[in-house]
Amino acid sequence: MIETRILIAFFLLYWVIVSILDKKGILERYNISTYGPVLMIRTLRGQKLLDFLAKPKSAWKLFANIGIILMFIGMFAMFLIIVISDVAMLSSIGDNTLPEPGKFNEARNIFLIPGVNEFIPLSWGIIALLVTLVVHEFSHAILCRVEGIRVKSMGILLAIVPIGGFAEPDEEELFGVRAEADTDQVTSSTDGPIERKVLGIDKKPDNSKVATREQRARILAAGVMSNFMVAAIALILLFGPVLGAISPLGDAMIVNVTPDSSADIAGLQDNMVITQIDDTPVANVNDILLYIDNIEPGTVVEVHAAKDRVVSTYDVQVAEPGLQEANGVFINNIVPDSPAEAAGIEKGMLIINIDGTPINSSDDFVVFMSSTKAGQTIMVEALVGDGPVEEASSAFFEVELAPGQDATSEKGFLGVYYNGLEITSLGLTVGEFPAKAYLEALQSIPSLMTGFVGWVILLGLPIVGFAGEGFPGFSGTLAQFYHPVGWGEPLGIGVFWIANTLLWVGWLNFYVGLFNCLPAVPLDGGHVFKDYLRSFVGRLVSDEGRATEISAAIAATFTFVILISFLFMIFGPYIVHGF
Repeated sequence: MIETRILIAFFLLYWVIVSILDKKGILERYNISTYGPVLMIRTLRGQKLLDFLAKPKSAWKLFANIGIILMFIGMFAMFLIIVISDVAMLSSIGDNTLPEPGKFNEARNIFLIPGVNEFIPLSWGIIALLVTLVVHEFSHAILCRVEGIRVKSMGILLAIVPIGGFAEPDEEELFGVRAEADTDQVTSSTDGPIERKVLGIDKKPDNSKVATREQRARILAAGVMSNFMVAAIALILLFGPVLGAISPLGDAMIVNVTPDSSADIAGLQDNMVITQIDDTPVANVNDILLYIDNIEPGTVVEVHAAKDRVVSTYDVQVAEPGLQEANGVFINNIVPDSPAEAAGIEKGMLIINIDGTPINSSDDFVVFMSSTKAGQTIMVEALVGDGPVEEASSAFFEVELAPGQDATSEKGFLGVYYNGLEITSLGLTVGEFPAKAYLEALQSIPSLMTGFVGWVILLGLPIVGFAGEGFPGFSGTLAQFYHPVGWGEPLGIGVFWIANTLLWVGWLNFYVGLFNCLPAVPLDGGHVFKDYLRSFVGRLVSDEGRATEISAAIAATFTFVILISFLFMIFGPYIVHGF
């Protein structure tokens, strides 16, 4: 909340500075226009390159014609999503279940801008955004030349950071009104238009170049089509050869080394991934427990652990085991005012059974709790004690589960933290991440895209992930669980850079393409929608002036509804729950 206010204040200050520079004429000297807080920075370079790239005219026209079809599909899908979102939010307000402003509905995260949106990494996000803008606007410019429309300039739209790009065609050639009054709007940019009414007809001589409705549609759809094409190529490469060159090291990571323990003396450190003990491979925490359970105290074992994907060997002396090394779920902490606290469950206990179901691992615990419902009463059996397992005693707790913290989930809530298992005999605490299963889940996404679920996962992958954790790419702690193999092995960490670049280039291009499909001026989809709507209404209404008024009113209504919907999504949670 505080960060959002700071960003808003900073943006307002930036806007004031831009306004002052504009009034003094400083920006105009450098061929920079302003539209509110947005800077439109132009360049005349690249005209010869455009003419060269536009030579295969037939291929480009076919490419853009496919783009028109995809644009209308995206237009329908995006408008439907907006309507469904509005209905869901209104229903939530009526039921008093609208979530409070949080990371998934915070204003800053509505915009796909690196540095503003907390889900988009700044470095990979900027790379992806630049690729997206160049691809989108360069495609508009190329199709202008294919259709014989002059491109006066190209450039970027800047509001502190790049937020868009533009190709500035000759307005009269692209939007000039012919005798049948095709359109009443002129734009200086496909994404940043300046609307003006064109009064009368035959603004240019009959032999002058004026784009037809189909030519305008191809020019506008080219940007969307290019975004979709780049997204498809990037995601195919990511989910194919690139993920195929990444392999899990193991699931068990050291989250804490006990000071002065045998592990500490041996040189083991936090964030290392344990891959093997002696000659026994380690896939998960349970493998460590099973192996150490058969080792006599005082024995020295070789622990193979990876740091920055380099595996080294450490000699660790096994000490007397503690309670935490029994099979079960070790409780690291209790959620205040939770059902677990009310029932008497305490930190340091080990859950081994719930309602007669053995709980041998965190996976068993998650599976069981996922089958529960709020209000359900369960019987929890836990081991109590600080000494060896054989000296621990069992305790039983009757617990009435509360509603889950996620308002959309019906499963019961117990209220325990269990993300770490202390192995006292080695002097370290390990956490478990399903690295192999996670990688397999990522690789399975293309096969799921034949149905609705696959598309939902893909669209929400960087933000929601598979369980609300989000997938920003292979970086930070997550990258420690994997290493490059096959063709990617010589590249080392470069494979992760390639994967992250492809993820964000693909995801951002797809979303920008979809967003531009919306039937709202000044977006590409808005212009195409208005043009085709004018043609459709013209077949029903013989009076051209009346047909133009009706189509303009309908297009304006769509734009207004979409704008209000976005404002509702951004500010609705703040209005209901307070800023």
